Amino acid sequence: MVMGMASILSSLNGHHHAACWLVLIGYLLDLADGAVARQLNACSALGAKLDDFADFTTFGIATSLLLRTSDLLDNILCMCYVLSVFVRLCFFSSDLTVFPTGIPFMYRGLPCIYSSAILASASLLSGGNMAVLQVIAVAMILFMISQNFYPHDRVLESQAWKKVVYAGGIAMVFCSSFPPACVYYLLWSISYILFPTSLWSSKV
Repeated sequence: MVMGMASILSSLNGHHHAACWLVLIGYLLDLADGAVARQLNACSALGAKLDDFADFTTFGIATSLLLRTSDLLDNILCMCYVLSVFVRLCFFSSDLTVFPTGIPFMYRGLPCIYSSAILASASLLSGGNMAVLQVIAVAMILFMISQNFYPHDRVLESQAWKKVVYAGGIAMVFCSSFPPACVYYLLWSISYILFPTSLWSSKV
């Protein structure tokens, strides 16, 4: 949530590069917070609610501001993006581990952290090209509000190679001035969309 609020302030003050990277740092923290809570035996209903609030702040409001300009249509797209994240979070509450369908550890609709990572990475790589971001944002909205199932990505509680991927993501934060760092997050997030079950289903 702190990363999301910092990103919002950065966007409002015109610090686009910082706003994007704060969203990506929030992406890393979101992948880790559940694992840390379970490791410390600190899971609670309050924590689950706070996780949803943090997701909405960082991957809803903060990410939508990356699309913001003075144009009316861009602002409408911002609102549509925020609403799609809201709808996405309503379909899956983080205090549930099993859907009513009986399918364990699955999300309904693309998790908003991946759409945010793709948008933030694309924004950095394209220099904030709005035409590119608009197309990606529309695609991400459709993925998030879809009824498709995606695996629960317990990156830090799964195969060793996923932990290596996560460690690489941390390393890329320290290379934030170099475009390959953005490519790393972009490929990571796109791989979740293209190969959700074969690559990212949780296997300890």
